[in-house]
Amino acid sequence: MSEWVMRWPQRNPRIFLGAAALFWFALYQALVPASEALVAALPVARDSHLGGALQFFFYDTPKVLLLLIGIVFVMGMLNSYFTPERTRALLAGRSEGTANVMAASLGVVTPFCSCSAVPLFIGFVQAGVPLGVTFSFLIAAPMVNEVALTLLFGMFGWRIALLYLALGLGVAIVAGWIIGRLKMEAYLEAWVRDMPRVQASADGVRLSLAERVDAGFASVREIVGKVWPYILAGIAIGAGIHGYVPEEFMASFMGKDVWWSVPLAVVVGIPMYTNAAGVIPIVQALLAKGAALGTVLAFMMSVIALSLPEMVILRKVLQLRLIATFIGVVAAGILIVGFVFNLML
Repeated sequence: MSEWVMRWPQRNPRIFLGAAALFWFALYQALVPASEALVAALPVARDSHLGGALQFFFYDTPKVLLLLIGIVFVMGMLNSYFTPERTRALLAGRSEGTANVMAASLGVVTPFCSCSAVPLFIGFVQAGVPLGVTFSFLIAAPMVNEVALTLLFGMFGWRIALLYLALGLGVAIVAGWIIGRLKMEAYLEAWVRDMPRVQASADGVRLSLAERVDAGFASVREIVGKVWPYILAGIAIGAGIHGYVPEEFMASFMGKDVWWSVPLAVVVGIPMYTNAAGVIPIVQALLAKGAALGTVLAFMMSVIALSLPEMVILRKVLQLRLIATFIGVVAAGILIVGFVFNLML
């Protein structure tokens, strides 16, 4: 029986996908009553600080994990179409501008993160992809990915998720185009500049639906297996903020009326070692306590797009002047986003 269950996705992938979708939806619908029942079963008043924090944690943790598993599985199947070779082939030989838009868009749907920065960068250079186009991809890939969009959709709805998608793509496209206009190829490390050029190929093996289902499972194991500790930590911090931090305190340094809140958010965000899974639950709690949307978006984008670990990794292929330019251009774009939305909303 157990062997049949394990082989069911390979034998009947369409039936399996339909049944899995129904099971996922049923679990998602049960989250609110289940979280309230858990709090009610504890010797804690529901309207107390601790009761509010516990309900936040009991509801958000399974919700985020369910959303993440579902979206990552689907994206894992889609990502089986986008191998590194195919991605390089799509970008090679394109003119700047159009190529920046394509690169940023591919960054959203491809499964590459900051840990892939160096091999991807080398592959793009060898395929003749312009430097600015490469940066558009490297900015969009970690910042506007399935994890970030899934968590934003689950916590804030589709409007905020689409807003973040548009902002992230805009920053990636414009920043990459500016870096390309600065003509900074001389500030690549010498061994990268001197690599022989290779012809990018889009050839790949055509996979069956069952094999793409396997790719979806592999993506869940890889991504969710890595980020779940960040999710728990982020939701725990968010629950603490939700239950205990006064709204007046948060609004005093992250509200609309504090002009320096956006630059402070970017400066604080850059050295943080976390990712979308860890920072978005904190963002949710900050917004609930009166922080301005533009300030919180600036904080989130700087954490994800300008993380210190990615800068350390990129130092292997970029000289310090190019890294500093990259940080400066992206940070300027994030500042503009933060200020504009604080003024508009």
